[in-house]
Amino acid sequence: MKKVVFLISIVISGMLFYSCTNKDTSKQIEVSNIPSDNPAQINGIVSGTECDITIGNIHFTKSINGAASSIEKQEDGKILFTAKEKTDYFSDPNGKLSNTTAPILLTSVDNTKPFTFTAKVTPSFNETDLYNAGVLYVYANDSFFQKHCYEQDERGKHRVVTVQTVGTSDDSNHDVVEQPYVYLKISSDTHTIASYYSLDNVNWQMVRLYENSYPSELWLGISSQCPKGKGNETLFEGISLEEKSVSDFRMGI
Repeated sequence: MKKVVFLISIVISGMLFYSCTNKDTSKQIEVSNIPSDNPAQINGIVSGTECDITIGNIHFTKSINGAASSIEKQEDGKILFTAKEKTDYFSDPNGKLSNTTAPILLTSVDNTKPFTFTAKVTPSFNETDLYNAGVLYVYANDSFFQKHCYEQDERGKHRVVTVQTVGTSDDSNHDVVEQPYVYLKISSDTHTIASYYSLDNVNWQMVRLYENSYPSELWLGISSQCPKGKGNETLFEGISLEEKSVSDFRMGI
């Protein structure tokens, strides 16, 4: 009888041990399947080819979608940037409008240091070509970037627009601007990154602010786009890149 009880005890103990072991393994598998919530881990391709273009104090070394052959240098550091028809850089959440054909000219920056990137932007707006824009870029790869645009919307209004892409793109319309040009600025202190616009290059309006979770190797750039029309020429003036951030993120100065 004692032998029977002893054997039963061994069997029960073994079943309990097996059950506990299975529960622990299941938890580990569940945890290991949780995706990282760190955008810096967003995988993508750093597109483009090498180039060697200096504008002001900025050395552009990467050309996406033929950007290097899409610009015309003018006097006083001005750049006329031409986009062909049906060109955009947008990853639609439902996949229907995705298009990554816009030319982008990029310069490399060390994202462990602060920066401020500024330009006066004048796109060639007209009544029919919706979403024509001149654009500043923050670019980690083709799945992780931000656009800061002066763009024509679906009602023919000219407004500041920002687009942040982390896998897929959002699309945020901001203020309407009643003049042919606007000053755009992107600034980071390594922790926070913000986008601004100005009508006079003196008074700045913040339109977007978020955590700078981009990788240490980062790109900044300029672009012209024409998603719906026959082409767009954007004039960039006073392009500037400084190794410092704004001192007041709300005021942009």
